[in-house]
Amino acid sequence: MGIADDLMQGLGLSDPVIRLGVTGLSRAGKTVFITSLVANLLDRGRMPGLRAAADGAIRGAWLQPQPDDTVPRFDFERHLAAMTGPDPHWPEGTRHVSQLRLSLRVQPRGLIAGLRGQQVIHLDIVDYPGEWLLDLRLMDKSFDEWSLEVMSRINGRPGAEEFRAALAASDPAARLDETTAQNLAAIYTRHLHQSRDAGWSDCTPGRFLMPGELEGSPALTFTPLPPDFNGTPLYREFSRRFEAYKSRVVKPFFRDHFARIDRQVVLMDVLSAIHTGPQAVEDMRRAMADILGAFRPGRAGWLSQLLGTRRVERILFAATKADHLNHIQHPRLTAITAAMLREARDRANFSGARTEAMSIASLRCTTEEMILENGEELPAVRGTLMDGRQAAFYPGELPANPAELLVPAQQGATHWLDGDYANMDFAPAPNTARPGDGPPHIRLDRAAEFLIGDRI
Repeated sequence: MGIADDLMQGLGLSDPVIRLGVTGLSRAGKTVFITSLVANLLDRGRMPGLRAAADGAIRGAWLQPQPDDTVPRFDFERHLAAMTGPDPHWPEGTRHVSQLRLSLRVQPRGLIAGLRGQQVIHLDIVDYPGEWLLDLRLMDKSFDEWSLEVMSRINGRPGAEEFRAALAASDPAARLDETTAQNLAAIYTRHLHQSRDAGWSDCTPGRFLMPGELEGSPALTFTPLPPDFNGTPLYREFSRRFEAYKSRVVKPFFRDHFARIDRQVVLMDVLSAIHTGPQAVEDMRRAMADILGAFRPGRAGWLSQLLGTRRVERILFAATKADHLNHIQHPRLTAITAAMLREARDRANFSGARTEAMSIASLRCTTEEMILENGEELPAVRGTLMDGRQAAFYPGELPANPAELLVPAQQGATHWLDGDYANMDFAPAPNTARPGDGPPHIRLDRAAEFLIGDRI
């Protein structure tokens, strides 16, 4: 949708459009969220929490060609087939920007129902890699600041020792050598991949993880450097490339795709962070607080200048994979998510944007049952593991007070003293949907009500 289309909509000469951005960190389930949301808006039998679906205001829904011819279409049909076909499996994760337009025919309700006919409302969904979202926090940092920050936090992360050894083997006073630069960048990139796979959130620069067409370019051939490299040819060149990365890679991406977002979903795999340990929880908390600071309207920063008067009106913080817990623990997961994001939510609330924290499962893969262990009944879930075996699973009891997790995390604890939180990967369950039902989920209807319910 271009400037002319925005103007037509502003003048009331075209159908209204809701632009929904779907973001989050790796493995939070962005692709599954979009696929299930669209499928459940097309077949609304499982959407009682979306008022317009429950009371029949939505008379029809259909997919249309997306408005931006230069952005790939989100491959909804292929992803849905992966999740609900005869051999259900998880679809491939997001690797590039994509869009999808879902159109809804809505009959106004209440006092205006007799005055207005049916209206078509377009829901434009923008999906992009969560890894790229991390680069938001680079924009207000210098190369010196970023280097110091990274070098101070990487100890103990996978691949950190190899990267430090490579730096120690380099001669800071040597002339700039591109082979050395490429070797350092390759080792640092390997460290980022290993850290992300181990459950760490803050792995920047994000494009190092998903470079696309930029792979091997100078814009992606730099690393953080310790202070003893200051003033060297390598330091000067890496600093220059860092600034080029921000101006030529990060800024155009957010200018082109953030500028039209009305509503935002931030998906978080909070359970995996808890399983990884206190440092991963604190890492996620800091990363999300920094990232979401960019959504603050009126902020005197580079993103506000790009967005102009456009404001994100609602932001949903969603802890995914709630089906890995018995429903008894869902309120605790929601409370932990809200507490983790307190700083970020306060920023958004202060600016006037409505925010909500929620525990969801975009595609429910488990059933609930009680299991007996050491003479005690425990609330568990049962599902199919990735290797095809059936298993009942109790992940441990989340604390009723989120501070029992967050305080040790902020104080630098390396392990949980009073809890042992397990994690397990489930495969999608066989499809048992009745005609008119979308894929099974947990609170996806409530998420949709918060995000778009007021507009439909």
